[in-house]
Amino acid sequence: MNKKVKRKQGISRRQRRFVIIGLTPILIVFFVFSVIPIFYSFIMSLFNHSGFGQAPFVGLDNYVQLVHDTEFLGSLKNTIIFVLIAVNANIVISTLMAVVIKSIKKRKIRSFFRGWFFIPAVIPIVALCYVWAIMYQPSSGIINKMLSLAGIAPVNWLTGSSTALIAIIITTLWCDLGYNIVLILAGMDSVPEMFLEAASIDGANCVQRFFRITLPLLSRNMLFVSMMTYITYFQAFAQIQIMTKGGPNNATNVIAYNIYNYAFQYSQMGYASAMAMVLLGIILIISMVQFFSVKSDWEY
Repeated sequence: MNKKVKRKQGISRRQRRFVIIGLTPILIVFFVFSVIPIFYSFIMSLFNHSGFGQAPFVGLDNYVQLVHDTEFLGSLKNTIIFVLIAVNANIVISTLMAVVIKSIKKRKIRSFFRGWFFIPAVIPIVALCYVWAIMYQPSSGIINKMLSLAGIAPVNWLTGSSTALIAIIITTLWCDLGYNIVLILAGMDSVPEMFLEAASIDGANCVQRFFRITLPLLSRNMLFVSMMTYITYFQAFAQIQIMTKGGPNNATNVIAYNIYNYAFQYSQMGYASAMAMVLLGIILIISMVQFFSVKSDWEY
């Protein structure tokens, strides 16, 4: 009996040792490349730091200045509009596409579409943005040529204040939908068929089965998809830098691009760090609200 207890304890020690050895390098990398930069950025936000020479201590003056900075408030407004529209559209469209792909009976065809929609997610976003910028060209772009075939006048997608942000959202969705489609499909594949079969026997149609069974059982999966999409879109930068550079008239100037400008164009590292801390705070608050508002007490 004592030997069995010792054997169990020995296995437990080996498991703990394996976990410690496996997690330690990951935690070290996370601490060095995430925790330390965040802490350093917060310290830098308390100084009038230009990146060179002396940096006088200014306390919370950078944060006070943000409250009265119309450019920052405009970028905050653009960011919120961009994130709310893009995230909700992404989740709705990717869920619909996942349902359609899941309904395909033949596995090979289903796998083909799964891989086809995932292709943009593995292509560098810089290359995709350059392609979309060419497609948005007023005179030679394929999008306006297709609109002209329908009798619609050419649209200044990237140079119009009312259309530039819409163009950025469309590009972002096209680049990112495949990733969420694959995640949602993986969640749907994990839902036990017996629940759906029982509901079908009880007379539930496909819509009722989705909203009453599939979607509730996907709550954990959808929470992960929603949180990751929010975090990613709040940090949107590449598509802004390549396609509009924050214009026209700051119509697409989001916080991440504003941080880049003040840090590397205007050499105001302290002020840019204060913006970064505000952005970090917004992301943390939204993530915590999502995490605690979606609780699943079920097991299957």
